Amino acid sequence: MAGMVDAIGFLSSGGFFLSFMSGNSTRLSVGIAESAPYVAIVAALIGSFVLGVVGGSLIGRKSLSSPFRRQAFILALISVLLFVAPLMALHNMLLLGLCLSAFCMGAENTLFERDGSVSFGLTYMTGALVKVGQGLATLLSGGDRLAWIPYLILWFGLVSGAAIGAALYNIFGISSLWVPSAIAGSFAVMFLFAERKGGASELRP
Repeated sequence: MAGMVDAIGFLSSGGFFLSFMSGNSTRLSVGIAESAPYVAIVAALIGSFVLGVVGGSLIGRKSLSSPFRRQAFILALISVLLFVAPLMALHNMLLLGLCLSAFCMGAENTLFERDGSVSFGLTYMTGALVKVGQGLATLLSGGDRLAWIPYLILWFGLVSGAAIGAALYNIFGISSLWVPSAIAGSFAVMFLFAERKGGASELRP
């Protein structure tokens, strides 16, 4: 889902990211140095992402009845905002729609927050690739042979999602964001169903 949103945002904005804030931070720095006109756009996207993390974290710290319900609430919020974002873009408010989407990507990273800290990032892959490299080093040293595979799967999920998002954008444009909106909504329903069935514990990586 993060890969799809990032690819759609990248193509619709002309080269800015909705989830990869390292790339946006580099573009912000270069833009400031060159007095580029896009600096305000990048700053708005970075700020929106941070606000999304704040919002998702605050939801996580509320005394909701179960972790499943907390995650369902965050996913439902993401679903609604990703549905609204293309409507804004189609009514000449592209930047606002992109900022809403970046907000969603920030909130998504708090789905697996524990004790006030994010367990692992869902929208950026540098850390995952470092874990892959470390796991391969461990494998070559005679240690655990499989520890790196979950991180490779996480990376592949984002990359394949980005490929799907790019393909959808070429057909449907910014309206392609309705696909990840539907995905988030579906997972929200699944979490609520799990909570009602008395799930034993929070979904863990």
